[in-house]
Amino acid sequence: MLIEDNEVYRSSLELLLSMQADIEVVGAVATAAEALVLVGAVSPDVALLDFRLPDLDGAAAAAALRKEHPDVAVVCLTAEASPEECDAVLAAGAVAMIEKGVSVDDLAGAVRAAAELRG
Repeated sequence: MLIEDNEVYRSSLELLLSMQADIEVVGAVATAAEALVLVGAVSPDVALLDFRLPDLDGAAAAAALRKEHPDVAVVCLTAEASPEECDAVLAAGAVAMIEKGVSVDDLAGAVRAAAELRG
């Protein structure tokens, strides 16, 4: 599941990840509030979460997702986050923090690794 407020980037991620034979994008939303509703409906293995959303930052969004749906692995995407912000996201329950500029192969690898951690 994708949680990204930039519609163009979200659509691009959805297309690129959907091209991976072993990854199915089950939903895509723009806010943490929408994510909390959708995650309950689609039960994703992994939530790919933008660090800067209009309603919550990455740490708060990761904590809310993990509290409501502890079986979902959260991978946070960021264009820029301080070391303290990265630490806060990981402390909130995210399994990884990934730079938005990584290759599709690296991003897909992070999603796969998160899914494996989920069990």
